[in-house]
Amino acid sequence: MNTVNRARNILLATAIAMSSAVNAAPTNYTITPDHTYPSFEATHMGISTWRGKFDKSSGTVTLDKDAKRGDVNIVVDLNSVDFGFAKLNEFMVGPQFFDTAKYPVGTYKGTLAGFVDGAPTRVDGTLTLHGVTKPLSLKVNSLKCIQHPMLKRELCGADAFATFNRDEFGLDAGKSYGFSMEVVLRIQVEALKND
Repeated sequence: MNTVNRARNILLATAIAMSSAVNAAPTNYTITPDHTYPSFEATHMGISTWRGKFDKSSGTVTLDKDAKRGDVNIVVDLNSVDFGFAKLNEFMVGPQFFDTAKYPVGTYKGTLAGFVDGAPTRVDGTLTLHGVTKPLSLKVNSLKCIQHPMLKRELCGADAFATFNRDEFGLDAGKSYGFSMEVVLRIQVEALKND
């Protein structure tokens, strides 16, 4: 092999290696608040199910599909709680429940885990509510990424699910009346790749 061909092969191998390194780099995304709605379900004395959501949230996601790792950081404005019932919303932000004057936000921070075909199947992390932080793992029911047709950037969406007991966070309103403390948490989230 002559010197020119050898140099060409070295340059080609270097370009391929650099391309692989670039593709393997973690990708950073920013939560799109207009398409992200953490929601929850809880029973009313075991006879009906109340459902609510939070209208304001923000956060970031980092995903490295090749290395099978990533992390999630979501912040929820608890004042944006919405049951579709103004009096209940007012109670929820008051001192007997979220007490948003002292604890205006809830947070979830976690690590993506259980990767199958480049996508996580769960998030292992912590939930902070009412000044209390507890471990909470989310099951990732689906994750899909597409090219946003208008913004021309990658957009990923996921649906995650978990259950927890709210009294572990000091949110025990109704417990003495026999209310179940179990809450079903669902996080429908979309995140846009950063420029």
